[in-house]
Amino acid sequence: MYSSFHNHGINAIFFLIEEINQAKKRRSCFLCVQAILILGINMADRVATSDKSKSVREEALTYAYILLYIFLSSAQIFFNKWVLSSKQINFPYPLGLTLLHMIFSSVLCFLLTKVFKILKVEEGMTAEIYVTSVIPIGAMFAMTLWLGNTAYMYISVSFAQMLKAIMPVAVFILGVAAGLEVMSCRMFLIMSVISFGVLVASYGEIDVNWIGVVYQMGGVVGEALRLIFMEIFVKRKGLKLNPISVMYYVSPCSALCLLIPWIFLELPKLDASGPWRFQPLVLTLNSLCTFALNLSVFLVISHTSALTIRVAGVVKDWVVVLLSALLFADTKLTVLNLFGYGIAIAGVAAYNNHKLKREASKTSSDESQEAEKVPLVASTSMLHSKIGV
Repeated sequence: MYSSFHNHGINAIFFLIEEINQAKKRRSCFLCVQAILILGINMADRVATSDKSKSVREEALTYAYILLYIFLSSAQIFFNKWVLSSKQINFPYPLGLTLLHMIFSSVLCFLLTKVFKILKVEEGMTAEIYVTSVIPIGAMFAMTLWLGNTAYMYISVSFAQMLKAIMPVAVFILGVAAGLEVMSCRMFLIMSVISFGVLVASYGEIDVNWIGVVYQMGGVVGEALRLIFMEIFVKRKGLKLNPISVMYYVSPCSALCLLIPWIFLELPKLDASGPWRFQPLVLTLNSLCTFALNLSVFLVISHTSALTIRVAGVVKDWVVVLLSALLFADTKLTVLNLFGYGIAIAGVAAYNNHKLKREASKTSSDESQEAEKVPLVASTSMLHSKIGV
């Protein structure tokens, strides 16, 4: 864009010089003024056109990143379900699959940031912050993925997504307990709507496996705790990391947290089943899909905001619920399922809207406070100048 703007500027200057020379020849001030006006209009038109085309390109790129996130997120859920449930793959080990994802993510993050230096890890991490913040976040992240993947072995993908809609309720209750949220009539109403919708959707489930429900709700609690720890991490420690930096620091910790239970829970089953016969290509592609999903989150947040991820997540949930009925035989949707899930999603949308308004008001209040500080500094400097300091 800079080179294009530079070329336009040179052409416009040559045009100005030619017009001024003609004006000098005719000894007319009018043509000089006209040449300057034409130059201004010409440059403004070119800049406006360039800015407009750039805006259109950026908007199209943003939508492409959002669609990529929805596609990868949906594909990852279906991929995990297929790997864990398919007799052809023969890998019914959710803990081992999650451990493989974390090891793969740790290695790739190290290669991209430290070896090839394609991406940059933000500085500011200390041993004290890692122990008090990153380790709890990594442990909760490991718990979320482990329990969530295990739930796919007992319940359908669509029902698992419906249960995930209770997430804002868990986050809000834990946030109130941690002093990060304040209970209000509006929030109580929103939480009640979400809970009622999930209950209706669960009641409409034809074949409920309560073991899968317990695993899924455990994953929801783990994710809620992870989000609470992240908010405490940002507010109290004052360190903000992009998703790539979070993956770089959290993935090894999560892998270690998963390795310990894997040794005691799934390794004996693997040894008892005979020689390890897996499909490395399928498992590698599955891990790569997980890493690509995390990268897409980084791209969407860097071009929009965290709220956009929430909204895109709602769209993704509907896509997963509807497509799972077509892809998997264990998925049987009922009208009561969809009705209850629709109520829950309406509550989630109201929750996201409430969070957006609160973040906007907080940003505007911060800006007003900064604006109030400027006159104070100016008046202080004026006072010093008057008394001769």
